[in-house]
Amino acid sequence: MEIVEREARSAREALAQLTDARVDAGLDHVVELLSERAEVILAANAEDLEAADVDEGARDRLRLDEGRIDAIADGVRATRALPPLERNVRTWTLANGLVVSERLIPVGVVGANFEARPNVAVDIATQVLKSGNAVVLRTGSAALRTVTELVDTVLRPALGEAVGLVRTPGHDGAEALVSLPELIPLVILRGSGASTAALARRAAEHGVRALAHAEGGGVLYAHAAADPAKLEQLVRASLDRLGVCNRLNLALADTPELAQAIAAVCAELGIAVEDTLPPEREWASEPGRVKTVTLRRVNGVDEALRAANEETSGLAAAIVTEDGNAAERFLDGYRGTAAFWNAPTRFADGFELLGTPETGISVDRFPGPRGPVTYRDLCLRQYRVVGDGTQRR
Repeated sequence: MEIVEREARSAREALAQLTDARVDAGLDHVVELLSERAEVILAANAEDLEAADVDEGARDRLRLDEGRIDAIADGVRATRALPPLERNVRTWTLANGLVVSERLIPVGVVGANFEARPNVAVDIATQVLKSGNAVVLRTGSAALRTVTELVDTVLRPALGEAVGLVRTPGHDGAEALVSLPELIPLVILRGSGASTAALARRAAEHGVRALAHAEGGGVLYAHAAADPAKLEQLVRASLDRLGVCNRLNLALADTPELAQAIAAVCAELGIAVEDTLPPEREWASEPGRVKTVTLRRVNGVDEALRAANEETSGLAAAIVTEDGNAAERFLDGYRGTAAFWNAPTRFADGFELLGTPETGISVDRFPGPRGPVTYRDLCLRQYRVVGDGTQRR
């Protein structure tokens, strides 16, 4: 708690320097430093990889190379190119002469807890600062060397003390991060499985608002009118990476032939096919299941929608069909954050859809930021009221 408090107070004190111009200049410097410090970042990452005892999917998320550092820099450039937030949303005048403005103001210090995935440290930090907030980062212990290097040699030299880091391994740091509502009222939680869901519950107990990306997994439904060639292409495109949340988890097929086509592509890719639906929402990220896909037969759009809406996380679902009416029924009936027609769920991603890195994807089923969460969502609504001294109730 003392470590997190210290980082949060330091970040809060730096808020006064977070002008739009200062942040944009800092983002330019981040891009430069990512190139200059690439060698030491990759050395730290190599140490993390050597020490990590994780499955193949987690190792893929942890690994950096020159190409991935270039991709991180591209994300920062995209954030830099975004316009500053328009703080004034709308203004109107009441009958009594009061002028009312709806405005967006910063939260203050935003916490961010994420899995052992070093690129997320830069994505989230730059997005949070672009929104006018400071940030305290906390990552899984497997990535701590790499993220510490990114913070100390890239983010802080460019953006100052507005970027904090919980520099301790173990889960206690994550629990502290979601337990300080006066210092850190909002926490972004990225990860999968029970531990992230437990952090969201702990945050709620302490009065901390959590934007939780706790579950993922994509659904691909092969309708009876699917084009077999398109189906094959989409299965491949949905399994190009296994260590990501928007990959194919659950495949649904209307006919034995379509199910066999899916199974054949999976076999070619070295992916095991299961016919039972495990209890976890994002089961393909669970240890021992990374190289698996669940494949089930269904009987039409309604049954496919029931499975997608009731038995998965609600991240994303796709239908493969040449029947436009069936596609519209599926798209209209799916309640998740992103619905696709003849396109892979791998595009359920803020950078791909919105042109800006995401801080996470919220699958919340209540009003508020939902789907890819970007810098535009990290603000509070405030009303500013101006009178002339004569108004009274």
